Amino acid sequence: MIRLILVITFVVLFLIFTIPVMIVEYIIGKMNPGLKSRSSLTIVNRAFRCVRFLAGTKVDYIGLENVPSDTAVLYIGNHRSFFDVVLTYPMVPRPTGYIAKKEIEKVPLLNIWMRNLHCLFLDRKDIKAGMQTILEAIDLIKSGISVCIFPEGTRSKTEGELLPFNEGSFKIASKSGCPIVPMTIVNSASILENQFPFIKKSHVIIEYGTPVLIQDLPKEQQKRPGAYFQTIIQETHEKNMQNL
Repeated sequence: MIRLILVITFVVLFLIFTIPVMIVEYIIGKMNPGLKSRSSLTIVNRAFRCVRFLAGTKVDYIGLENVPSDTAVLYIGNHRSFFDVVLTYPMVPRPTGYIAKKEIEKVPLLNIWMRNLHCLFLDRKDIKAGMQTILEAIDLIKSGISVCIFPEGTRSKTEGELLPFNEGSFKIASKSGCPIVPMTIVNSASILENQFPFIKKSHVIIEYGTPVLIQDLPKEQQKRPGAYFQTIIQETHEKNMQNL
């Protein structure tokens, strides 16, 4: 319970005390959008590292050398925990927008920071709105900003059992021509979800795979890249489960 209180207190205080920073970031964004992106990335990365520390989470990051720093990419990952974003975001080498569910857009102050970080909000119940979000993500990639999406669409309830990957998610890469970086997250649900609402000291493994261009895949796999990347993440997950 102590870890939960510490994390919640830190997040609330961060959102409140950074209100002046949000104003400064807004002004910077009017004059230099690129600087705003980089400064927001630095601030939130440091905040997430603090949350990771307060939660008592040890993370082994594998394959960080596979993540290009000179071009925008599409991160594709499995999803088990609210902490998946907290643990992966500090490792991105360039401005990156995560695609989150529409409901989070209603959270005051948090939604401002998310917009500063180029996050997009997906309405899973509205197909037309969902396609618009995909188009916005394609534009982000083309402007040099990476995007991260969890193509299962929601959090899986069982460790190691991935939900079917939504093939529409991969249009972001096929239409923008960017590389896809598979991101395998192991044991993140042990932090909170497995004993909700308590936060437990945990060991998580996150592995970044070799970047892949959809156009380099065999023709059949180009039609269903979701199944291809789900297999990669599934096999990597099974391998790293043995190292916990």
